[in-house]
Amino acid sequence: MTSPVLQRVIGVRGLAAAIFNITVGAAIFVLPAHVAGGLGAAAPLAYLVCAAATALVALCIAEAGSRVPQSGGPYAYVGTALGPFAGYLCGVLLWLGITLAMGAVSTVFADAALGLVPGLGGQLPRAVLLIAVITSLAIVNIRGAALGSHVSGIATFAKIVPLVAFVALGLSHVRAENLAMGSFPPLSRLGESGLLLMFAFFGMESALQVSGEVRDAARAVPRAIALAVTGVGVLYIAVHLVAQGILGSALAAPETARAPLAAAAVQFAGPTGSTLILIAMIVSTFGFMTATMLSTPRTLFALAADGYLPQPLRAVHRAYHTPHVAIAIQGVIVCAIAITGTYVQLAIMANVAILLVYLACCIAVWRLRRLNAGGGGADKPFVMPAGRVVPWVAAGLIVALLARATAQAWLLTVGVMAAASLAFLARRGRH
Repeated sequence: MTSPVLQRVIGVRGLAAAIFNITVGAAIFVLPAHVAGGLGAAAPLAYLVCAAATALVALCIAEAGSRVPQSGGPYAYVGTALGPFAGYLCGVLLWLGITLAMGAVSTVFADAALGLVPGLGGQLPRAVLLIAVITSLAIVNIRGAALGSHVSGIATFAKIVPLVAFVALGLSHVRAENLAMGSFPPLSRLGESGLLLMFAFFGMESALQVSGEVRDAARAVPRAIALAVTGVGVLYIAVHLVAQGILGSALAAPETARAPLAAAAVQFAGPTGSTLILIAMIVSTFGFMTATMLSTPRTLFALAADGYLPQPLRAVHRAYHTPHVAIAIQGVIVCAIAITGTYVQLAIMANVAILLVYLACCIAVWRLRRLNAGGGGADKPFVMPAGRVVPWVAAGLIVALLARATAQAWLLTVGVMAAASLAFLARRGRH
């Protein structure tokens, strides 16, 4: 029986748009303040480092995806290259990274929503809002309504258009003295800021899962990557430069950390500009929360179905035919993470998990090349330029970023990997 052949219908613009739309999320609304706090006017250097690392990893993922054109993304081609245990750990780390990202983005949503109501602050209103929203999303998804698909288009529009408008309208209010860099920052501080900023560049691995369905992939994939990563990098740097140029050292002040773009927008558009930025943050973060609450519990369900997690997680609702137990557990986990963690703390912990997945992808593409995976078919796989060097340069950058992670982030990630390994060994023993 022959395997079904994927139809190559996606062009350069379609793939580039997918990468761009998935990558640009909530982080750019918040991270300029935190990066400026670490690097000051030298913050654009961190953006350049992250853009370079992202481009190199994207090339590795693109080639791996074209050599193993199966569903599952990193889980599929890491498993093919390095074995089922490595693929399984890769899937677990992806779940961990996305779950932590859900918690981080939820904190941004709560801060933006409460920012629209003057005087309503504090931990209690924030916790109540998070519990109400996450519980509502869990109930909606248990009932089988794919709310994420309905709001994704609105969320994409709402997060990109305000950013472009912010740059266009704020450019004339930039003060050159606020952008004077001075001395080059220490590499350790650049690494710490780069690790946090990588959170804003994650997402392209999801879009590149369709590499096997791209027309003339050998030409289209690198062009799409170049367009998307360049577009994201230019947008991010432009947004940061305008915010830094308007606010100067005030960009890193604690009172602007929760909504730095809204604080900058007040300077040239008044309270209306600030309100529009906050609304864009709410819609963008809500769209992300909706989509991930729809998809991420399915990972718990799949792991339980394969015997790696407790069997109640594989239960399917009799009336709605959804994995209701997995959705409820995912909601509880995200709620607990969002209430007890801060955005920076959660972003760095998510970064460790996702960067380890990226590291596995870089090693996997080297192994897939040695195995000549996908090279015997009629459709030749995409072969990245300088393919003998790029995976190791990307791996080196990832290791350098991981070296700046906190002990807390490492303890959580290693703990989850250890528990997952025990589950893998237990299942293997039963079979």
